[in-house]
Amino acid sequence: MSEVIELSPYELLGGPAVLRQLVDRFYDIMATDPRAAGIHAMHAPDSALIRDKFFDFLSGWLGGPQLFIEKYGHPRLRARHMPFAIGEAERDQWLLCMYQAMSEIAMSDALREHLEEAFFKTADFMRNKE
Repeated sequence: MSEVIELSPYELLGGPAVLRQLVDRFYDIMATDPRAAGIHAMHAPDSALIRDKFFDFLSGWLGGPQLFIEKYGHPRLRARHMPFAIGEAERDQWLLCMYQAMSEIAMSDALREHLEEAFFKTADFMRNKE
């Protein structure tokens, strides 16, 4: 009997090198696209630390190494985002940056659809204002 091995989204994406490209492109878009000015203003001028933390978080969230948990403990995403007023506009700005970054990374349609849905659900969960 053969064993079926399913790859994680992390592996399907291409592992750490491609994930780093995605994270860096996401923050580059956020910093340069005027449509993302609202969420960009919520971030520190130097994005090096948040880029690393987001990379670490996404690594585990996508089924790769649990780098964020190893360094910082449970992500507590909603609690970490509570100091920021996040409504539909901020959610949509975040998704605009992520979807644009994803469009520049080669991946299967199935993976893209899966990630878009997962990112939407997570970003929508971060909303804390009407």
